[in-house]
Amino acid sequence: MPADTTPRFSIVVPMKNEADNIDLLISEIGTACEGFDFEAIFIDDGSTDATRTKLEQAMARLPWVRALHHPASGGQSAAVHSGVKAARATVICTMDGDGQNPPAEIPRLVAPLIAPDCPATLGLVAGQRVKRQDTLSKRLASKAANAIRQSLLNDGTRDTGCGLKAFRRDAFLELPFFNHMHRYLPALFTAHGWAVAHVDVSHRHRHAGTSNYNNLQRGLVGIYDLIGVVWLIKRRKRVRPQEIGKA
Repeated sequence: MPADTTPRFSIVVPMKNEADNIDLLISEIGTACEGFDFEAIFIDDGSTDATRTKLEQAMARLPWVRALHHPASGGQSAAVHSGVKAARATVICTMDGDGQNPPAEIPRLVAPLIAPDCPATLGLVAGQRVKRQDTLSKRLASKAANAIRQSLLNDGTRDTGCGLKAFRRDAFLELPFFNHMHRYLPALFTAHGWAVAHVDVSHRHRHAGTSNYNNLQRGLVGIYDLIGVVWLIKRRKRVRPQEIGKA
């Protein structure tokens, strides 16, 4: 795709020490999105392995690959935020960099948002994993966390932790930014007046490397974040402005 052409959608992939997953993801993204005008932005979030080198090599051979670098790790939400700000398309699709989110799901996620008859109110299409290929302890911890979150936020999403999501760039950038916000996008989009759609997506084992978080870490920060999100939503007051002089 020529550099001066606006892509139809931008794929944003946060990565930390995922050098061994890059070649697979790039190959599968290229196959899944063949025929579309798109770009893929990979964010190296303070990696200490060969992630940056691998991304530079990919950029040299593929015009649709872009890469950003965080000198120090800012976390997944910070990486996503950097990628969205740098994106040239009005529609964004995010996915995890560990290879567990199949790129083949991307066209189904972005389809509602790039369709000519896309509702003006649709802001987010959230993926929900089926047949998760995680350890039993991780699945149980995730199920408990989702149940608690759902009881407090009532966001209508059974799997808010799925990395596969598509959304309007401008709507995302209007949301309050905070660490781990990527796990609460359905609730945040809804609180800001946007409609949220859901798509079941497949899931697979991590291709290579190890997770950057364990269940205890997720649980501890999750409690703190959930309290903050509940507060944010309760303080959010929806007011739709009307232009003076028009009905």
